[in-house]
Amino acid sequence: MSGKSKASRHVNGDGFDARAAIDPKHALVPAVQKVNERRVAEGFWPKFRKVAARIPFADDLLSVWYCARDPATPKAAKGLMMAALAYFVLPTDALPDILGVIGFTDDAAVFAAMMAVVGKNLKPRHREAAQGFLKRMTGD
Repeated sequence: MSGKSKASRHVNGDGFDARAAIDPKHALVPAVQKVNERRVAEGFWPKFRKVAARIPFADDLLSVWYCARDPATPKAAKGLMMAALAYFVLPTDALPDILGVIGFTDDAAVFAAMMAVVGKNLKPRHREAAQGFLKRMTGD
């Protein structure tokens, strides 16, 4: 298989860049889900630890991470959650995160949209796990 071959028209259109944003319409395509899962596995914790104190939606972000890893969460919901988490992890997005709180408004908008669609899958146990982690992280 050459570098120009197309494993999937949704992933390898004009050349696939694993660090570039993926069209949200393709969030549930299996190949895209694998890419998002890899992005989140590699980048979530390093970025979360670096920026958690600066973002007002850190508890929601972490709750979604716990929900996406829960075997009881439906696959379609996991796919959308992983897509939102992958967007958070991406170093390039609509508003650069180096702009402080303003830089996370696009991430917050992506999360708000995702929560409107699959937020019902977020259970109290996911929120409790997130709050417990944040308390341990801050030493409260």
